[in-house]
Amino acid sequence: PLVADAEMLGAPDPELAATMGFSGFGKKARTFDLEAMFEQTRRTAVERSRKVLGKKRSHFNVNVLNFSCRETTSSESEDSSNEELTGPSMQSQSSAKGPAEDTDGDDDDDEFIGPPLPPGFKDSDDDNDNDDTEEEDNNPVKKIPDSHEITLQHGTKTVSALGLDPSGARLITGGYDYDVKFWDFAGMDASLQAFRSLQPCECHQIKSLQYSSTGDVILVVSGNSQAKVLDRDGFPVMECIKGDQYIVDMTNTKGHTAMLNSGCWHPKIKEEFLTCSNDGTVRTWDVNNEKKHKSVFKPRSVQGKRVIPTTCTYSRDGKLIAAGCQDGSIQIWDRNMSVHTKFHCRQAHASGTDTSCLTFSYDGTVLASRGGDDTLKIWDIRQFKKPLNSVDGLPSFFPMTDCCFSPDDKILVTGTSVKKGGGSGKLFFFYRETFEKLYEIEVTDASVVRCLWHPKLNQIMVGTGNGLAKVYYDPVKSQRGAKLCVVKTKRKERQAETLTQDYIITPHALPMFREPRQRSTRKQLEKDRLDPLKSHKPEPPVAGAGRGGRVGTHGVTLSSYIVKNIALDKTDDSNPREAILRHAKEAEENPYWVAPAYAK
Repeated sequence: PLVADAEMLGAPDPELAATMGFSGFGKKARTFDLEAMFEQTRRTAVERSRKVLGKKRSHFNVNVLNFSCRETTSSESEDSSNEELTGPSMQSQSSAKGPAEDTDGDDDDDEFIGPPLPPGFKDSDDDNDNDDTEEEDNNPVKKIPDSHEITLQHGTKTVSALGLDPSGARLITGGYDYDVKFWDFAGMDASLQAFRSLQPCECHQIKSLQYSSTGDVILVVSGNSQAKVLDRDGFPVMECIKGDQYIVDMTNTKGHTAMLNSGCWHPKIKEEFLTCSNDGTVRTWDVNNEKKHKSVFKPRSVQGKRVIPTTCTYSRDGKLIAAGCQDGSIQIWDRNMSVHTKFHCRQAHASGTDTSCLTFSYDGTVLASRGGDDTLKIWDIRQFKKPLNSVDGLPSFFPMTDCCFSPDDKILVTGTSVKKGGGSGKLFFFYRETFEKLYEIEVTDASVVRCLWHPKLNQIMVGTGNGLAKVYYDPVKSQRGAKLCVVKTKRKERQAETLTQDYIITPHALPMFREPRQRSTRKQLEKDRLDPLKSHKPEPPVAGAGRGGRVGTHGVTLSSYIVKNIALDKTDDSNPREAILRHAKEAEENPYWVAPAYAK
C-alpha cells in the first residue's frame, strides 16, 4: 500500500489534475534511498563509540565489538525492506548527512553520540562526583554549614526564644528584655536590622516562639499564664483564657493558672497547639476557641502527686505528647487519651532539675532530652528504661537550653552555658549513633541558649546569653536565608530630609495667601540646601569662658552662678562660734548698716 500511495502522490492522474485545477503537479517527486542514510548514520555512531570507549576504558573493547556486531545484524534485517519511499529532496538528504560527518572531526570530549554505553561503564567525572559524596557521607563534619556567620543584635539580654517559618524567609527572636523582633532575610540589607519589634506580653520574659506548620501564625509563650497567637506581622490573633486559681482540680479550669514554661504547634493540624505550665498541667488548644482548652494532661510523680512539667513537645506524626518534669521523669501520652501515660521513664534526669528540651528525631523513632543536670540523652521510647546513649559535662543554666537534630538525622546539636567571664559558650555536635563528639563551635563569650538547624535553608541559628542571634551558613551547602541579606549593600541615609518644612494645606485661603503646592520633595530639598537660612547649621555651645560676643556655658546670670556653686565643696571645719563672731569687733568699731540707722 505504501508503494501505491507513493506512486499516487508522485504522479497524479493528468485528467484529475486538469479537472481539479492544479495541473502543476505533473512532475514526479524525487525519491532517495533510506537504507543508505541509516547505514551512514550507523557507521558514524559505531566509529565514534569505538573512539570514546577505547580512550576511556580499554578493557570494554570486547563489549563494543559485540555491540557493533549486534548493530550489523539489525541493519541486515533492515536491508531486507527495499521499497521506494517518497521524502525530502536530495538536498535535504545531503544536509542530514552533513552534521554526522562533521562530528567526526570534533574533539572526543564532546557530547556522547551513538548507541548507549554497555552496562557497568562509568565516566571518570561521575567517579569524582561519587567520591566526593561518599567522602561527605563518611565524614559528617563536612555537612555542618559553619564556614560563614552573621550576627543579629537582638538586644543586651538573653535571647531565650528563636523561631523560623517553614519556608525559612523570616526569623523571630524573643528575649528576657520582653521584646520580640522580626527579621526578614529577603528584605534585610547588610546592616542586619529587624523590621519590627514589639512587646506582645508586656513585662513578661519570652519563653518560646514558634511558627505554625503553615507559617501563617506564631505561638508566643511568655512568663505569664496566657499563651498568645500572633499573625505573621505581629498582630494578635487570639489569647488563651486564664484559669480560676481557686479551683483545686486543674481539669475543671478552662486555662492555665500559673506561669507557662513551654509550648509548641501540632506538626500536622495547623490550628492546634500545646502548652505546659507551673500549675502542673499540659494543655492542648484550638486557635479558633480561646475560651477553653481542648484537653488536659496531668503528669504525676511516683507517689501520684502533682509534678511540674518544664518542657513539652509533639512527636513528628503528632500522635504522641511528651513532657519533661521537675522530678526528672519524661512522660508520654497518646494525644487522644489524656488519663494514663503510654510511656514513661521515672529517672530520666536528676530529680529537682529542669529538663529544658525534648525533641523527636525526623524519623520519629528516638527522643532526645536535654537535662538541667548537664546531660544530653537519647531514648528509644519503646525501650524506655535506659537511654541508648548519653553524654554529661554540658553545663546548662537556662530552663530553655535547646537540642536539635540535623536535617539528615545523623547529628545531634546542643549548646552549653558559661558563667560571666568563664570562657566561651559552645555549640556541640554529636554523632547520633555513637554519641561521639564530632565538632564544636565557639559561639561567643556568653552562654548558648537556643539552637535551631533549619532543614530547608541548611543553616544553624543560635541564640546567646548576651543578646545576639547568630546564623551559621555555608555559601555552597546552604540555600537562601542569610545568603540573601549579606550581599545587599547598606542603604545610604538621606541627610537632607531634616531640612524640609511642613507644608500647611489651607483649602479655603484666598489666592494671594495660598502657599505654592510642593511638586517634588527632592527638588524642594535641593532648593532648601541652597538657601543659607534653611541650611544653616546651629553653632555648637561654647565651652568654658564666653567668646565672640557669646556667653560661656555657665553664663553670667545669678541662677547659673548659683547652680554652678551648689556643686562646690563648702565644708568648713572652723569653730562656728568663731565664724559668727569673726566680724563682731569690726562692726563695733565701724558701724555701717544697723547702728547708723538707729542712731537717728
